[in-house]
Amino acid sequence: MTTVTALRQRSEEEASRLPALLARAEHLAGTVLLGDHGRRRSGLGDDFWQYRPMQQGDALRDIDWRRSAKSDTQFIREREWQIAQSVILWVDQAASMRFASDQNLSTKADRARTLALASAILLIRGGERVGLTGFELPPRRGQAQITRLAEMLSVDNADDYSEPEARGMIPQSRAIFFSDFLGDPGPVEAALTKAADRGVRGALVQILDPSEEVFPFDGRTIFESVGGAYVHETLKAGDLRTRYLDRLAQRKERLEHLSRLTGWQYLCHHTNDSAQSALLWIYRAMDGAHG
Repeated sequence: MTTVTALRQRSEEEASRLPALLARAEHLAGTVLLGDHGRRRSGLGDDFWQYRPMQQGDALRDIDWRRSAKSDTQFIREREWQIAQSVILWVDQAASMRFASDQNLSTKADRARTLALASAILLIRGGERVGLTGFELPPRRGQAQITRLAEMLSVDNADDYSEPEARGMIPQSRAIFFSDFLGDPGPVEAALTKAADRGVRGALVQILDPSEEVFPFDGRTIFESVGGAYVHETLKAGDLRTRYLDRLAQRKERLEHLSRLTGWQYLCHHTNDSAQSALLWIYRAMDGAHG
């Protein structure tokens, strides 16, 4: 009974975050004007790509009635440029993302979720299909998809760090990964390599708390991961500052180098910086990912 009660409480807590997350994302998306963000561009090609079953958010005008007449399912005839309209998101929902050094700052998770959902709102309104990596939420259009994205992005992961989900990435599509990228870099490299092999281009958005850039600790300090799996006590925290900052700089350089090698773009964003400027960068990065 206790387990059921705890599960219900957790579900209610997660559901209660939806209106706030949607409101923040809608407001943030509204600060970035939609320009020429449609993808019906010359050069991408009008060659037939595939038939697929009709999904919620598809327009009736896109139905191939001749193909649909051969079965009980309505089919959409996709062309090459339509595949390029798919954007896949991965948002780190692990415990490390729930850190904020000040009560007046957003947690890294809140900033990542808001940016991801605001990006989805802009892209969907611009004619794109947006979904999540993996197979639980494939790319679709429509307000219902935005709501479903908000639901799935509001679920926390108990692990201290999580690995990018590299499955379900559509060839020649685009992707955006949001994380602090402070865990094992190996899975990140594997995911981007796999994406590059499938012709997927995109953006890495590293989100850090400002304190993680300066290491403002000295004297006796107990460091504990948000999830509680890692604990380290030191009497001279200041002696660790130089080594920590060097390792952080190396990690950022590694992510930037990996992005260049795979044709992706890299942004390091801090939770005390403007969310609007980060969203505008993402918006432009998705334009650049077509080239």
